[in-house]
Amino acid sequence: MKKGILFVVLSGICFLIVNFIVKIFGGDGRVFGNSIQSLPAHELVLARSIVSFIISSIVIYRKNLPYFGVNKKWLFIRGTAGTVALTLFFMTIQNLPFAIAAIIQYLAPLFTMLFTFMLIGEKIFKIQWLFVLVAFTGVCLISLHPYIIKDSGIDFQPFWIGLGMISACISGIAYTAIVKLKETDAPISIVLYFPMISIPVMLVLCSIEFTMPIGIEWMLLLLVGIFTQFAQVLLTKALHLGTSSVIIPFQYLGIIYAILIGYIVFDERLSLIANFGVFLILTGILMNAYYRYRKAQKT
Repeated sequence: MKKGILFVVLSGICFLIVNFIVKIFGGDGRVFGNSIQSLPAHELVLARSIVSFIISSIVIYRKNLPYFGVNKKWLFIRGTAGTVALTLFFMTIQNLPFAIAAIIQYLAPLFTMLFTFMLIGEKIFKIQWLFVLVAFTGVCLISLHPYIIKDSGIDFQPFWIGLGMISACISGIAYTAIVKLKETDAPISIVLYFPMISIPVMLVLCSIEFTMPIGIEWMLLLLVGIFTQFAQVLLTKALHLGTSSVIIPFQYLGIIYAILIGYIVFDERLSLIANFGVFLILTGILMNAYYRYRKAQKT
Protein backbone atom coordinates (compact mmCIF):
# COMPACT_ATOMS: atom_id res chain seq x y z
CA MET A 1 0.00 0.00 0.00
CA LYS A 2 2.85 2.42 0.83
CA LYS A 3 4.40 1.76 -2.57
CA GLY A 4 1.02 2.54 -4.17
CA ILE A 5 0.89 5.90 -2.37
CA LEU A 6 4.43 6.71 -3.49
CA PHE A 7 3.54 5.85 -7.09
CA VAL A 8 0.46 8.08 -7.10
CA VAL A 9 2.42 11.04 -5.68
CA LEU A 10 5.13 10.63 -8.32
CA SER A 11 2.43 10.30 -10.96
CA GLY A 12 0.95 13.62 -9.87
CA ILE A 13 4.32 15.35 -10.19
CA CYS A 14 4.79 13.95 -13.70
CA PHE A 15 1.32 15.13 -14.73
CA LEU A 16 2.10 18.57 -13.32
CA ILE A 17 5.23 18.84 -15.50
CA VAL A 18 3.20 17.85 -18.55
CA ASN A 19 0.47 20.39 -17.76
CA PHE A 20 3.07 23.11 -17.33
CA ILE A 21 4.55 22.41 -20.78
CA VAL A 22 1.08 22.29 -22.36
CA LYS A 23 0.29 25.68 -20.83
CA ILE A 24 3.50 27.11 -22.33
CA PHE A 25 2.37 25.87 -25.75
CA GLY A 26 -0.89 27.73 -25.24
CA GLY A 27 0.72 30.94 -26.50
CA ASP A 28 3.27 33.60 -25.61
CA GLY A 29 5.47 31.14 -23.74
CA ARG A 30 9.22 31.37 -23.30
CA VAL A 31 11.72 28.69 -22.25
CA PHE A 32 15.40 29.49 -21.66
CA GLY A 33 14.90 32.74 -23.55
CA ASN A 34 13.32 30.99 -26.57
CA SER A 35 9.89 32.05 -27.76
CA ILE A 36 7.46 29.11 -27.99
CA GLN A 37 4.82 28.78 -30.69
CA SER A 38 1.18 28.11 -29.90
CA LEU A 39 0.44 24.48 -30.80
CA PRO A 40 -3.09 23.00 -30.95
CA ALA A 41 -4.06 20.51 -28.26
CA HIS A 42 -4.43 17.59 -30.68
CA GLU A 43 -0.86 18.06 -31.87
CA LEU A 44 0.37 17.80 -28.28
CA VAL A 45 -1.73 14.68 -27.75
CA LEU A 46 -0.25 13.16 -30.92
CA ALA A 47 3.32 13.80 -29.74
CA ARG A 48 2.51 12.30 -26.35
CA SER A 49 0.85 9.28 -28.00
CA ILE A 50 3.72 8.46 -30.35
CA VAL A 51 6.24 8.40 -27.51
CA SER A 52 3.88 6.33 -25.35
CA PHE A 53 3.21 3.86 -28.17
CA ILE A 54 6.91 3.23 -28.79
CA ILE A 55 7.79 2.82 -25.10
CA SER A 56 4.76 0.66 -24.28
CA SER A 57 5.27 -1.61 -27.29
CA ILE A 58 8.92 -2.23 -26.37
CA VAL A 59 8.05 -3.04 -22.74
CA ILE A 60 5.21 -5.39 -23.73
CA TYR A 61 7.48 -7.20 -26.21
CA ARG A 62 10.24 -7.63 -23.63
CA LYS A 63 7.82 -8.88 -20.98
CA ASN A 64 6.22 -11.23 -23.50
CA LEU A 65 2.73 -9.98 -22.67
CA PRO A 66 -0.25 -10.38 -25.02
CA TYR A 67 0.04 -7.32 -27.26
CA PHE A 68 -3.68 -6.59 -27.44
CA GLY A 69 -4.33 -7.43 -23.80
CA VAL A 70 -6.94 -9.70 -22.25
CA ASN A 71 -10.10 -7.72 -21.48
CA LYS A 72 -10.31 -5.97 -24.83
CA LYS A 73 -13.72 -4.41 -24.21
CA TRP A 74 -12.60 -2.43 -21.17
CA LEU A 75 -9.19 -1.74 -22.69
CA PHE A 76 -10.96 -0.12 -25.64
CA ILE A 77 -13.18 1.89 -23.28
CA ARG A 78 -10.13 3.04 -21.31
CA GLY A 79 -8.26 4.04 -24.48
CA THR A 80 -11.19 5.89 -26.02
CA ALA A 81 -12.14 7.71 -22.83
CA GLY A 82 -8.52 8.64 -22.18
CA THR A 83 -8.09 10.03 -25.69
CA VAL A 84 -11.15 12.27 -25.49
CA ALA A 85 -10.50 13.37 -21.90
CA LEU A 86 -6.85 14.28 -22.46
CA THR A 87 -7.57 16.23 -25.65
CA LEU A 88 -10.29 18.26 -23.93
CA PHE A 89 -8.09 18.79 -20.88
CA PHE A 90 -5.19 20.12 -22.95
CA MET A 91 -7.63 22.53 -24.58
CA THR A 92 -8.84 23.81 -21.21
CA ILE A 93 -5.29 24.26 -19.90
CA GLN A 94 -4.53 26.48 -22.88
CA ASN A 95 -7.68 28.58 -22.39
CA LEU A 96 -8.16 28.76 -18.61
CA PRO A 97 -5.98 29.95 -15.73
CA PHE A 98 -3.56 27.13 -14.93
CA ALA A 99 -4.83 26.53 -11.39
CA ILE A 100 -8.51 26.52 -12.35
CA ALA A 101 -7.99 24.10 -15.26
CA ALA A 102 -6.06 21.71 -13.01
CA ILE A 103 -8.58 21.89 -10.17
CA ILE A 104 -11.54 21.26 -12.48
CA GLN A 105 -9.74 18.15 -13.75
CA TYR A 106 -9.38 16.93 -10.16
CA LEU A 107 -13.15 16.48 -10.11
CA ALA A 108 -12.50 13.26 -12.05
CA PRO A 109 -12.37 11.06 -8.90
CA LEU A 110 -15.88 12.26 -7.99
CA PHE A 111 -17.08 11.07 -11.37
CA THR A 112 -15.08 7.87 -10.85
CA MET A 113 -16.97 7.35 -7.61
CA LEU A 114 -20.28 7.66 -9.48
CA PHE A 115 -19.23 5.35 -12.31
CA THR A 116 -17.78 2.67 -10.01
CA PHE A 117 -21.08 2.83 -8.11
CA MET A 118 -23.11 2.33 -11.29
CA LEU A 119 -20.85 -0.16 -13.09
CA ILE A 120 -18.94 -2.03 -10.39
CA GLY A 121 -21.22 -1.65 -7.38
CA GLU A 122 -18.92 0.28 -5.03
CA LYS A 123 -20.96 1.83 -2.23
CA ILE A 124 -21.58 5.59 -1.96
CA PHE A 125 -22.45 6.94 1.49
CA LYS A 126 -25.10 9.64 1.87
CA ILE A 127 -22.70 12.30 3.15
CA GLN A 128 -20.61 11.90 0.00
CA TRP A 129 -23.45 13.37 -2.04
CA LEU A 130 -23.09 16.52 0.08
CA PHE A 131 -19.38 16.69 -0.77
CA VAL A 132 -20.23 16.37 -4.48
CA LEU A 133 -22.77 19.21 -4.15
CA VAL A 134 -20.20 21.45 -2.44
CA ALA A 135 -17.63 20.82 -5.20
CA PHE A 136 -20.08 21.51 -8.00
CA THR A 137 -21.25 24.69 -6.27
CA GLY A 138 -17.65 25.85 -6.51
CA VAL A 139 -17.65 25.11 -10.23
CA CYS A 140 -20.83 27.17 -10.67
CA LEU A 141 -19.25 30.13 -8.84
CA ILE A 142 -16.17 30.05 -11.05
CA SER A 143 -18.34 29.79 -14.17
CA LEU A 144 -20.41 32.82 -13.15
CA HIS A 145 -17.32 34.80 -12.15
CA PRO A 146 -16.93 36.68 -15.49
CA TYR A 147 -20.55 37.88 -15.29
CA ILE A 148 -20.40 38.93 -11.64
CA ILE A 149 -17.09 40.79 -11.72
CA LYS A 150 -16.01 42.77 -14.75
CA ASP A 151 -12.34 43.60 -15.42
CA SER A 152 -11.14 41.17 -12.75
CA GLY A 153 -7.73 40.93 -14.41
CA ILE A 154 -8.20 37.37 -15.70
CA ASP A 155 -10.47 36.70 -18.66
CA PHE A 156 -11.90 33.30 -19.54
CA GLN A 157 -15.11 32.00 -21.06
CA PRO A 158 -17.44 29.76 -19.01
CA PHE A 159 -17.47 27.48 -22.07
CA TRP A 160 -14.00 26.26 -21.11
CA ILE A 161 -15.22 25.45 -17.58
CA GLY A 162 -17.91 23.28 -19.14
CA LEU A 163 -15.38 21.60 -21.39
CA GLY A 164 -13.18 20.95 -18.36
CA MET A 165 -16.13 19.33 -16.60
CA ILE A 166 -16.74 17.07 -19.58
CA SER A 167 -13.05 16.15 -19.57
CA ALA A 168 -13.19 15.30 -15.86
CA CYS A 169 -16.34 13.23 -16.38
CA ILE A 170 -14.78 11.22 -19.20
CA SER A 171 -11.60 10.82 -17.13
CA GLY A 172 -13.83 9.23 -14.51
CA ILE A 173 -14.81 6.61 -17.10
CA ALA A 174 -11.12 5.99 -17.87
CA TYR A 175 -10.29 5.57 -14.15
CA THR A 176 -13.24 3.21 -13.73
CA ALA A 177 -11.90 1.12 -16.60
CA ILE A 178 -8.49 0.96 -14.92
CA VAL A 179 -10.11 -0.33 -11.72
CA LYS A 180 -12.08 -2.87 -13.77
CA LEU A 181 -8.91 -4.04 -15.57
CA LYS A 182 -6.71 -4.49 -12.50
CA GLU A 183 -7.61 -8.19 -12.29
CA THR A 184 -6.97 -9.04 -15.95
CA ASP A 185 -4.33 -6.83 -17.56
CA ALA A 186 -0.87 -5.51 -16.77
CA PRO A 187 -0.50 -1.73 -16.26
CA ILE A 188 1.59 -1.33 -19.43
CA SER A 189 -1.10 -3.10 -21.51
CA ILE A 190 -3.69 -0.66 -20.19
CA VAL A 191 -1.47 2.29 -21.03
CA LEU A 192 -0.84 1.01 -24.57
CA TYR A 193 -4.49 1.31 -25.59
CA PHE A 194 -4.41 5.08 -25.26
CA PRO A 195 -1.93 5.67 -28.11
CA MET A 196 -3.39 2.81 -30.17
CA ILE A 197 -6.67 4.73 -30.32
CA SER A 198 -5.45 8.31 -30.11
CA ILE A 199 -2.78 8.26 -32.86
CA PRO A 200 -5.19 7.65 -35.80
CA VAL A 201 -7.66 10.22 -34.43
CA MET A 202 -5.00 12.88 -33.83
CA LEU A 203 -3.46 12.31 -37.28
CA VAL A 204 -6.81 13.17 -38.84
CA LEU A 205 -7.07 16.33 -36.72
CA CYS A 206 -3.47 17.29 -37.53
CA SER A 207 -4.25 16.99 -41.25
CA ILE A 208 -6.75 19.81 -40.69
CA GLU A 209 -4.64 21.99 -38.39
CA PHE A 210 -0.91 21.57 -37.82
CA THR A 211 1.96 23.83 -36.74
CA MET A 212 5.48 22.61 -37.44
CA PRO A 213 7.56 22.63 -34.21
CA ILE A 214 10.95 24.34 -34.32
CA GLY A 215 14.05 24.28 -32.16
CA ILE A 216 13.51 23.58 -28.47
CA GLU A 217 9.85 22.81 -29.11
CA TRP A 218 10.82 19.31 -30.30
CA MET A 219 12.47 18.62 -26.95
CA LEU A 220 9.41 19.92 -25.07
CA LEU A 221 7.11 17.67 -27.11
CA LEU A 222 9.37 14.71 -26.30
CA LEU A 223 9.18 15.59 -22.60
CA VAL A 224 5.37 15.72 -22.81
CA GLY A 225 5.41 12.15 -24.11
CA ILE A 226 7.98 10.82 -21.64
CA PHE A 227 6.48 12.36 -18.50
CA THR A 228 2.92 11.44 -19.49
CA GLN A 229 4.09 7.85 -19.99
CA PHE A 230 5.67 7.83 -16.53
CA ALA A 231 2.53 9.40 -15.04
CA GLN A 232 0.17 6.88 -16.67
CA VAL A 233 2.23 3.84 -15.69
CA LEU A 234 2.74 5.04 -12.12
CA LEU A 235 -0.96 5.84 -11.66
CA THR A 236 -2.05 2.52 -13.13
CA LYS A 237 0.42 0.63 -10.92
CA ALA A 238 -0.80 2.59 -7.90
CA LEU A 239 -4.41 1.58 -8.57
CA HIS A 240 -3.27 -2.02 -8.99
CA LEU A 241 -1.48 -2.00 -5.62
CA GLY A 242 -4.32 -0.68 -3.49
CA THR A 243 -7.95 0.34 -3.35
CA SER A 244 -8.85 3.51 -5.23
CA SER A 245 -10.43 5.05 -2.10
CA VAL A 246 -7.05 4.95 -0.32
CA ILE A 247 -4.73 5.69 -3.25
CA ILE A 248 -6.55 8.52 -5.06
CA PRO A 249 -6.58 11.04 -2.15
CA PHE A 250 -2.80 11.39 -2.37
CA GLN A 251 -3.17 12.49 -5.99
CA TYR A 252 -4.67 15.73 -4.68
CA LEU A 253 -1.26 17.00 -3.64
CA GLY A 254 -1.05 18.11 -7.27
CA ILE A 255 -3.72 20.73 -6.55
CA ILE A 256 -1.36 22.55 -4.21
CA TYR A 257 1.41 22.49 -6.80
CA ALA A 258 -0.96 23.77 -9.51
CA ILE A 259 -2.13 26.70 -7.38
CA LEU A 260 1.44 27.69 -6.54
CA ILE A 261 2.59 27.47 -10.18
CA GLY A 262 -0.42 29.46 -11.34
CA TYR A 263 0.32 32.18 -8.81
CA ILE A 264 4.13 32.31 -9.01
CA VAL A 265 4.89 31.40 -12.63
CA PHE A 266 1.84 32.58 -14.56
CA ASP A 267 0.99 35.49 -12.23
CA GLU A 268 -2.64 34.43 -11.90
CA ARG A 269 -4.56 36.70 -9.54
CA LEU A 270 -8.08 35.35 -9.11
CA SER A 271 -10.96 37.39 -7.70
CA LEU A 272 -12.49 36.71 -4.29
CA ILE A 273 -15.45 34.89 -5.90
CA ALA A 274 -13.19 32.69 -8.05
CA ASN A 275 -10.99 31.90 -5.05
CA PHE A 276 -14.07 30.97 -3.03
CA GLY A 277 -15.16 28.69 -5.85
CA VAL A 278 -11.74 27.04 -5.81
CA PHE A 279 -12.04 26.65 -2.04
CA LEU A 280 -15.43 24.92 -2.37
CA ILE A 281 -14.10 22.52 -5.03
CA LEU A 282 -11.11 21.68 -2.85
CA THR A 283 -13.34 21.20 0.18
CA GLY A 284 -15.70 18.88 -1.68
CA ILE A 285 -13.09 16.62 -3.24
CA LEU A 286 -10.79 16.51 -0.20
CA MET A 287 -13.60 15.78 2.26
CA ASN A 288 -14.87 13.04 -0.03
CA ALA A 289 -11.38 11.56 -0.34
CA TYR A 290 -10.81 11.76 3.42
CA TYR A 291 -14.18 10.12 4.17
CA ARG A 292 -13.51 7.24 1.79
CA TYR A 293 -10.01 6.87 3.23
CA ARG A 294 -11.37 6.64 6.79
CA LYS A 295 -13.97 4.11 5.73
CA ALA A 296 -11.31 2.02 3.98
CA GLN A 297 -9.13 2.08 7.10
CA LYS A 298 -11.97 0.67 9.21
CA THR A 299 -12.65 -2.25 6.89
